[in-house]
Amino acid sequence: MSLAEVWRSRVRLLTTNSPQLNGGGNKSALWKWRSFSGQPKRTVMWTWVCGFMLFTLGVISLFTGHVVSHLEWYSQQLSKRSLLDMSRKEPIDVWKSKYSKFFYGCSERGRKFPPVVLEHRSNGYLLIAASGGLNQQRTGITDAVVVARILNATLVVPELDHHSYWKDDSDFNDIFDVNWFISSLTKDVTIVKRVPDRVMRSMEKPPYTMRVPRKSTPEYYLDQVLPILSRRHVLQLTKFDYRLANDLDEDMQKLRCRVNYHALRFTKRIQSVGMKVVKRMRKMAKRFIAVHLRFEPDMLAFSGCDFGGGEKERAELAELRKRWDTLPDLDPLEERKRGKCPLTPHEVGLMLRALGFANDTYIYVASGEIYGGEKTLSPLRELFPNFYTKEMLANDELKPLLPFSSRLAAIDYIVSDESDVFITNNNGNMAKILAGRRRYMGHKRTIRPNAKKLSALFMDREKMEWHTFAKKVKSCQRGFMGDPDEFKPGRGEFHEYPQSCICQRPFSYDKASATDDEEEDNTPEEVHNNTSPGHGHGHLSSADNEHDEVFPD
Repeated sequence: MSLAEVWRSRVRLLTTNSPQLNGGGNKSALWKWRSFSGQPKRTVMWTWVCGFMLFTLGVISLFTGHVVSHLEWYSQQLSKRSLLDMSRKEPIDVWKSKYSKFFYGCSERGRKFPPVVLEHRSNGYLLIAASGGLNQQRTGITDAVVVARILNATLVVPELDHHSYWKDDSDFNDIFDVNWFISSLTKDVTIVKRVPDRVMRSMEKPPYTMRVPRKSTPEYYLDQVLPILSRRHVLQLTKFDYRLANDLDEDMQKLRCRVNYHALRFTKRIQSVGMKVVKRMRKMAKRFIAVHLRFEPDMLAFSGCDFGGGEKERAELAELRKRWDTLPDLDPLEERKRGKCPLTPHEVGLMLRALGFANDTYIYVASGEIYGGEKTLSPLRELFPNFYTKEMLANDELKPLLPFSSRLAAIDYIVSDESDVFITNNNGNMAKILAGRRRYMGHKRTIRPNAKKLSALFMDREKMEWHTFAKKVKSCQRGFMGDPDEFKPGRGEFHEYPQSCICQRPFSYDKASATDDEEEDNTPEEVHNNTSPGHGHGHLSSADNEHDEVFPD
């Protein structure tokens, strides 16, 4: 029986048995019954429909609101992904990344960045004793400014290390422009050259001295350091290298960039010598590469690797290795397989030739004393006859600087920074600092050897033809050429990957005129001093175990 037949039979039954439904009121009674029986069904149906529609509209509204609020973020990610996908498919241009024009340094103060605390209202005076070589101390000075900001302290110009392996007695004002350092950071931190005499005379005890753990968080400084500073008014933090956490909020990371890339300017004397070397390189060649060989005895001893020098080499490096009390005994072969060993100068040269740098490329070698001397360097000279050092290009100008290793290192820093391509040979402090700076300044090409994969290639090099070897080297080096896509969030030191200070232009950005090599004819000294076009004062764009060892400079 169908649904319609059941309905009709029920209607006949009602009309037959109920007296109220017989006679003249049959139609009206039947209409009332129909209305009564059908109404609940309509009520349930419309409630469900309306509820579903409201729920759907709510979901759509929520989703569209989320998309609109994050539209800029989505567009950046999509454009970045498209850039990265294209860069991975295209042949490597060894001189310049095609997509570097889409990135620039940006370290302006945020609108909500609180004003600086004046000296008379600060929590006290913070003294800093830096540690290590030039670039290790540079990281300490950068972090010292940030720590002073965290503590609302007045920073005293940091004291440089006179007792390290390099034994350089240079003071801050011998290397850096101290007046520029103080004035350029007036909106961030109050900095003075010394603690006022009246404060020193009022102290009942000498300044309190302490050493904080490596990579301490801002909370540690507020909980453990600030109470002492507030009580004693003058506090000194010793051996200050890598004593601040890598991950900070964006405002503090941008402050790091303002210090490192803008406030720390070399003295005019050092700058002048460095730029003379750059100009002399440019006079010989339109573009040149700088190689930081880092093949000095202390570096090789620190690495624990074997470089083929036999028993004599092992004995000499073992003696130097005693400088570090906490270094473990290492297996040289295992270290090489792990990619922890610097390449020899010969291996660096082979890598560069395999990547596509021609025999007539001009090369500037930034280094101190090379272990093994000319015998070690001769294979690199054969591969690149246009081989120069600061001593070859500015011997007379360097004579006053010869007793000071940090000032000599500053010359190499300037020339390497101004080079078209910078090649590192380890993961030391100069390599990290310069790699970060070159990323900030528009992702200038910076090549870091993929030592882990290259070591296996070099061991098997005699078993393959040059064409095959070169192809494998190019494959190994993808991801190690200083391209914008190489950074992985959560990895790397901030000084090497200053992501909070790097902004991206829209994919449609057209910078053809600026990327034209013929229009890149800026005066080197202006570029290096000003750091980037339009960067005036105030507007800037462009707890570990104490036994942890920091790579030497």
